[in-house]
Amino acid sequence: MLKLRMSFIVVVVVASAAASHAAVLLDRIVAIVNQEVITWSELYKTMESEASPQTKELKEDEKKRIFKENEAPFLETLINVRLQLQEAKSIGMTVTDDEVKEAIEGIMKKYAMTDAQFNESLKKEGFTLEEYKKRLRDQILSSKVVNHQIRSKILITDRDIQKYIEENGKMLENSEGYRISTIFFQRPDNADDRKVIEEKAASVLKKVNEGASFNELARQYSQDPSGSVGGDLGLIKKEHLSKDFSEAISKMKAGEVSAPFWSEKGLYIIRLDEKIDSKDRNEIKEKAKEAVTNKIFKEKYSAWIKSLREKAFIEIRL
Repeated sequence: MLKLRMSFIVVVVVASAAASHAAVLLDRIVAIVNQEVITWSELYKTMESEASPQTKELKEDEKKRIFKENEAPFLETLINVRLQLQEAKSIGMTVTDDEVKEAIEGIMKKYAMTDAQFNESLKKEGFTLEEYKKRLRDQILSSKVVNHQIRSKILITDRDIQKYIEENGKMLENSEGYRISTIFFQRPDNADDRKVIEEKAASVLKKVNEGASFNELARQYSQDPSGSVGGDLGLIKKEHLSKDFSEAISKMKAGEVSAPFWSEKGLYIIRLDEKIDSKDRNEIKEKAKEAVTNKIFKEKYSAWIKSLREKAFIEIRL
């Protein structure tokens, strides 16, 4: 009887192992990273979850086509992540249950979600709670090892910042801009009609000077789409202004209205609603420091990933 029972257990174990092996074969291994495998379903599930909202809304055939085109580069990213996780574990890094719980609570607080809403969101993304916790744990661990191996070792000196400002000063400092409203008259096809347009613009300007609402006049007379919102063009950076606009604005103070002037597209009357000054020196230094840090991080991260790949066994089976 005992012998018969043991035989039954062996059969069950062998059948279970065979089924598991068949499942892996059916799913298909797309990469081996040291002793770990990445499967086709893992690749596609990750691509699905990381896809932009626009991609997610596409028809299934179109979405599959986009995923197929991005299989290779996305698999490379997954391999890099797997190597980071393996490196973290090799130096004894772990993620506690409390850290995962805290991260989930932070996400729910950020998006003002209840437990039910959170679980429904996971369901829509195709994750169980345990799968999501595993994913989150990996993300935290990956962030930990990157911070430990790279970010914590980046030192930025004042000289680095100053050099960046000297090399990119115009880009950093050229933040001056203007909020402008306009009344626009299209350039006529017939040059003889220019005088008619100019007289019309002069009449409108007279009404402005007499106290009429600039915005209402823009709605009534402007031939620019902005006329529907009272001529408001929003914030425009100084470097994006045409020469004609720059010359007109250079003579104006906030709240003033220009005389009509011709530009390439037609005749304009503009009101300078607000002038936005350039960043102060401290803002420029902070922006420069951030740019230098990002540049050094990318360089060091690329070198680190390269070194991990060079000492790893990687087989790609796409």
